[in-house]
Amino acid sequence: MERPAHHGDGRRFRNLAPFDRGGLAVTAPFLARRFAGFFRDRAGAAPLVANDGAFLRANARHSEPTVTWIGHATVLVQMDHVTFLTDPIWSEKPFPVSFVGPRRFVPPAIALAALPPIDFVLISHNHYDHLDLPTLRALAAAGTRFLVPLRVGALLRDCGIGPVEECDWWESAAIGGVSAHCVPSQHWSGRRLTDDCATLWAGWVVVGPTRRFYFAGDTGYFPGLAEIGRRLGPFQLAALPIGAYDPPAMMRPVHLDPEEAVQTGLDVRAEHLLGIHYGTFDLTDEPLDEPPRRFHAEAARLGLPAQRIWTPALGETRCW
Repeated sequence: MERPAHHGDGRRFRNLAPFDRGGLAVTAPFLARRFAGFFRDRAGAAPLVANDGAFLRANARHSEPTVTWIGHATVLVQMDHVTFLTDPIWSEKPFPVSFVGPRRFVPPAIALAALPPIDFVLISHNHYDHLDLPTLRALAAAGTRFLVPLRVGALLRDCGIGPVEECDWWESAAIGGVSAHCVPSQHWSGRRLTDDCATLWAGWVVVGPTRRFYFAGDTGYFPGLAEIGRRLGPFQLAALPIGAYDPPAMMRPVHLDPEEAVQTGLDVRAEHLLGIHYGTFDLTDEPLDEPPRRFHAEAARLGLPAQRIWTPALGETRCW
């Protein structure tokens, strides 16, 4: 059987189209700025409202469709009698060592112990801010199932986390009354200097009898997003990353900016566009509170109704 194009040479995965991230002239100054930023505060963290989880625990039995932004790319979704999380991270730092690295400027919106039973977790890729082993261990202890892209499963299993199911792009898994579909994204993977692109990256679509949900994971803008909409859309809700785009020469190939996120929502045929992946960790150069302002401004420029564009406070639960 012919190897899929995104499987690269069989050892390392690749994106569907090559791109340049600016080289050392862009990367070195960026890393210097980020290192300096580890030791100072920044204004503009995402707002937080109290959520004790009581409604969500009760709703796990009734399954009114809800979405709650926990922080960064972590979203708690309830639909069609399942409850799941995307890229859950409750840790203080998305970094392999605790004494350095980007800090969390706003805590997780709900305590882990206050969550409703989690039927499954969707992992988009293995970067530290999206695959947080301490959080996954806690969820595994409660009996959660994990869906991950190809070759990510070994890391979880080596840490005693499971059950784990791996999917390639366009493969799916059935859970309860829904199906979870692994879909393409434009990004990369790696947790060490030597494992660049050794595991796959992806977005996820969850399809149930009454609702369709799209989680983009981490991605740059690329033509394959429209294919997701054609194959699996339309969606009542799409969770789209709108932060981590500055400097553009380095970030644009692998992270949507707010304007591209709006276009992505249109490409995948989403009714409501939920902005995520901003205002939680200090990862890139843009002001922490700039992404939602640009997200809403672009939607207004295109004439989209304001009620379609969601940037809720952390902990706020919305029905969809």
